[in-house]
Amino acid sequence: MAEVAALVHAAADGDRAAWDALVDRYNGLVWSVARSHRLSPVDASDVVQTTWLRLVEHLGRLQDPERVGAWLATTARRECLRTLRHSARMVVSDEPPERVTEAQLDAALLVEERDRALWQAFGGLSERCQGLLRLLVADPPPSYEEVSVALDMPIGSIGPTRQRCLDRLRGLAEGEGVTAQDTSGGNQP
Repeated sequence: MAEVAALVHAAADGDRAAWDALVDRYNGLVWSVARSHRLSPVDASDVVQTTWLRLVEHLGRLQDPERVGAWLATTARRECLRTLRHSARMVVSDEPPERVTEAQLDAALLVEERDRALWQAFGGLSERCQGLLRLLVADPPPSYEEVSVALDMPIGSIGPTRQRCLDRLRGLAEGEGVTAQDTSGGNQP
Protein backbone atom coordinates (compact mmCIF):
# COMPACT_ATOMS: atom_id res chain seq x y z
CA MET A 1 0.00 0.00 0.00
CA ALA A 2 2.98 2.31 0.38
CA GLU A 3 3.29 2.19 -3.41
CA VAL A 4 -0.27 3.51 -3.76
CA ALA A 5 0.37 6.28 -1.24
CA ALA A 6 3.51 7.25 -3.16
CA LEU A 7 1.51 7.40 -6.40
CA VAL A 8 -1.11 9.61 -4.76
CA HIS A 9 1.51 12.00 -3.40
CA ALA A 10 3.35 12.14 -6.74
CA ALA A 11 0.10 12.74 -8.64
CA ALA A 12 -0.82 15.49 -6.19
CA ASP A 13 2.55 17.09 -7.00
CA GLY A 14 1.69 17.07 -10.70
CA ASP A 15 3.41 13.85 -11.82
CA ARG A 16 1.48 12.80 -14.94
CA ALA A 17 2.91 9.26 -14.92
CA ALA A 18 1.72 8.77 -11.33
CA TRP A 19 -1.75 10.03 -12.25
CA ASP A 20 -1.86 7.66 -15.24
CA ALA A 21 -0.81 4.78 -12.99
CA LEU A 22 -3.66 5.57 -10.56
CA VAL A 23 -6.16 5.70 -13.41
CA ASP A 24 -4.85 2.41 -14.86
CA ARG A 25 -5.04 0.75 -11.47
CA TYR A 26 -8.50 1.94 -10.37
CA ASN A 27 -10.51 2.81 -13.48
CA GLY A 28 -11.97 -0.71 -13.66
CA LEU A 29 -13.14 -0.43 -10.07
CA VAL A 30 -14.82 2.93 -10.69
CA TRP A 31 -16.54 1.59 -13.81
CA SER A 32 -17.74 -1.54 -12.01
CA VAL A 33 -19.30 0.54 -9.24
CA ALA A 34 -21.11 2.63 -11.86
CA ARG A 35 -22.31 -0.48 -13.72
CA SER A 36 -23.44 -2.13 -10.50
CA HIS A 37 -26.01 0.66 -10.11
CA ARG A 38 -27.52 -0.14 -13.53
CA LEU A 39 -26.95 3.31 -14.93
CA SER A 40 -27.29 3.99 -18.62
CA PRO A 41 -23.95 3.97 -20.46
CA VAL A 42 -24.04 7.78 -20.65
CA ASP A 43 -24.82 8.19 -16.94
CA ALA A 44 -22.17 5.60 -15.99
CA SER A 45 -19.62 7.50 -18.05
CA ASP A 46 -20.63 10.74 -16.32
CA VAL A 47 -20.26 9.10 -12.91
CA VAL A 48 -16.79 7.80 -13.80
CA GLN A 49 -15.66 11.20 -15.06
CA THR A 50 -17.12 12.98 -12.03
CA THR A 51 -15.46 10.50 -9.66
CA TRP A 52 -12.05 11.17 -11.21
CA LEU A 53 -12.73 14.92 -11.09
CA ARG A 54 -13.53 14.62 -7.38
CA LEU A 55 -10.20 12.86 -6.87
CA VAL A 56 -8.37 15.67 -8.68
CA GLU A 57 -10.12 18.16 -6.41
CA HIS A 58 -9.21 16.23 -3.22
CA LEU A 59 -5.95 14.53 -4.21
CA GLY A 60 -3.70 16.61 -1.95
CA ARG A 61 -6.10 16.36 1.00
CA LEU A 62 -6.74 12.62 1.28
CA GLN A 63 -6.35 11.52 4.90
CA ASP A 64 -5.43 7.95 3.94
CA PRO A 65 -3.75 8.06 0.51
CA GLU A 66 -3.02 4.32 0.58
CA ARG A 67 -6.80 3.74 0.65
CA VAL A 68 -7.47 5.76 -2.51
CA GLY A 69 -9.25 2.72 -4.03
CA ALA A 70 -11.78 2.66 -1.21
CA TRP A 71 -12.14 6.46 -1.50
CA LEU A 72 -12.83 6.11 -5.23
CA ALA A 73 -15.37 3.30 -4.65
CA THR A 74 -17.22 5.36 -2.05
CA THR A 75 -17.18 8.48 -4.20
CA ALA A 76 -18.40 6.55 -7.24
CA ARG A 77 -21.22 4.99 -5.20
CA ARG A 78 -22.29 8.43 -3.94
CA GLU A 79 -22.18 9.84 -7.49
CA CYS A 80 -24.29 6.92 -8.71
CA LEU A 81 -26.91 7.54 -6.05
CA ARG A 82 -26.91 11.26 -6.88
CA THR A 83 -27.32 10.47 -10.57
CA LEU A 84 -30.15 8.04 -9.90
CA ARG A 85 -31.98 10.68 -7.87
CA HIS A 86 -31.63 13.35 -10.55
CA SER A 87 -31.59 11.33 -13.75
CA ALA A 88 -34.46 11.40 -16.18
CA ARG A 89 -32.56 11.79 -19.45
CA MET A 90 -33.35 10.26 -22.78
CA VAL A 91 -30.68 9.81 -25.43
CA VAL A 92 -31.72 10.09 -29.06
CA SER A 93 -29.40 9.26 -31.94
CA ASP A 94 -29.49 10.35 -35.57
CA GLU A 95 -27.04 7.61 -36.58
CA PRO A 96 -28.36 5.23 -39.27
CA PRO A 97 -28.32 1.51 -38.40
CA GLU A 98 -25.51 -0.70 -39.74
CA ARG A 99 -26.17 -3.15 -42.58
CA VAL A 100 -25.77 -6.79 -41.60
CA THR A 101 -25.90 -10.07 -43.52
CA GLU A 102 -28.47 -12.77 -42.84
CA ALA A 103 -25.79 -15.07 -41.37
CA GLN A 104 -24.62 -12.30 -39.02
CA LEU A 105 -28.21 -11.69 -38.00
CA ASP A 106 -28.82 -15.40 -37.28
CA ALA A 107 -25.67 -15.69 -35.18
CA ALA A 108 -26.45 -12.46 -33.37
CA LEU A 109 -29.99 -13.63 -32.62
CA LEU A 110 -28.72 -16.88 -31.08
CA VAL A 111 -26.23 -15.02 -28.91
CA GLU A 112 -28.87 -12.46 -27.99
CA GLU A 113 -31.31 -15.20 -27.02
CA ARG A 114 -28.70 -16.88 -24.81
CA ASP A 115 -27.64 -13.54 -23.29
CA ARG A 116 -31.26 -12.60 -22.65
CA ALA A 117 -31.76 -15.86 -20.76
CA LEU A 118 -28.58 -15.24 -18.75
CA TRP A 119 -29.62 -11.67 -17.96
CA GLN A 120 -33.08 -12.93 -16.99
CA ALA A 121 -31.41 -15.31 -14.56
CA PHE A 122 -29.09 -12.54 -13.34
CA GLY A 123 -32.14 -10.30 -12.78
CA GLY A 124 -33.56 -12.96 -10.48
CA LEU A 125 -30.69 -12.41 -8.07
CA SER A 126 -30.99 -10.02 -5.16
CA GLU A 127 -29.66 -6.49 -5.64
CA ARG A 128 -26.84 -7.34 -3.24
CA CYS A 129 -25.77 -10.37 -5.31
CA GLN A 130 -26.00 -8.43 -8.55
CA GLY A 131 -23.86 -5.61 -7.20
CA LEU A 132 -21.28 -7.98 -5.74
CA LEU A 133 -20.93 -10.06 -8.91
CA ARG A 134 -20.65 -6.96 -11.10
CA LEU A 135 -17.84 -5.60 -8.93
CA LEU A 136 -15.97 -8.87 -8.81
CA VAL A 137 -15.75 -9.15 -12.61
CA ALA A 138 -14.16 -5.71 -12.97
CA ASP A 139 -10.85 -5.55 -14.79
CA PRO A 140 -8.56 -5.23 -12.94
CA PRO A 141 -10.37 -6.90 -10.06
CA PRO A 142 -10.81 -4.70 -7.00
CA SER A 143 -9.41 -5.75 -3.65
CA TYR A 144 -11.81 -7.16 -1.08
CA GLU A 145 -11.30 -3.95 0.91
CA GLU A 146 -12.50 -1.90 -2.06
CA VAL A 147 -15.49 -4.22 -2.59
CA SER A 148 -16.25 -3.97 1.12
CA VAL A 149 -16.34 -0.18 0.98
CA ALA A 150 -18.25 -0.03 -2.31
CA LEU A 151 -21.00 -2.35 -1.08
CA ASP A 152 -20.83 -1.61 2.65
CA MET A 153 -20.20 -5.33 3.29
CA PRO A 154 -17.83 -6.93 5.82
CA ILE A 155 -14.69 -8.29 4.13
CA GLY A 156 -15.18 -11.73 5.70
CA SER A 157 -18.60 -12.17 4.11
CA ILE A 158 -17.55 -11.35 0.53
CA GLY A 159 -16.25 -14.83 -0.40
CA PRO A 160 -19.13 -16.85 1.08
CA THR A 161 -21.69 -14.39 -0.30
CA ARG A 162 -20.05 -14.60 -3.73
CA GLN A 163 -20.31 -18.39 -3.68
CA ARG A 164 -23.99 -18.32 -2.64
CA CYS A 165 -24.71 -15.77 -5.39
CA LEU A 166 -22.97 -17.87 -8.04
CA ASP A 167 -24.81 -21.01 -6.91
CA ARG A 168 -28.10 -19.13 -7.09
CA LEU A 169 -27.23 -17.72 -10.54
CA ARG A 170 -26.32 -21.20 -11.80
CA GLY A 171 -29.69 -22.55 -10.65
CA LEU A 172 -31.60 -19.63 -12.17
CA ALA A 173 -29.70 -19.97 -15.46
CA GLU A 174 -30.52 -23.67 -15.65
CA GLY A 175 -34.16 -22.73 -15.05
CA GLU A 176 -33.91 -20.44 -18.08
CA GLY A 177 -32.50 -23.33 -20.14
CA VAL A 178 -28.89 -22.15 -20.16
CA THR A 179 -26.27 -24.82 -19.63
CA ALA A 180 -22.56 -24.42 -18.88
CA GLN A 181 -21.69 -25.11 -22.53
CA ASP A 182 -24.02 -22.27 -23.61
CA THR A 183 -22.14 -19.67 -21.56
CA SER A 184 -18.84 -19.48 -23.39
CA GLY A 185 -18.58 -15.92 -24.75
CA GLY A 186 -21.32 -13.30 -24.56
CA ASN A 187 -21.67 -10.24 -22.39
CA GLN A 188 -20.80 -10.23 -18.72
CA PRO A 189 -23.51 -9.23 -16.23
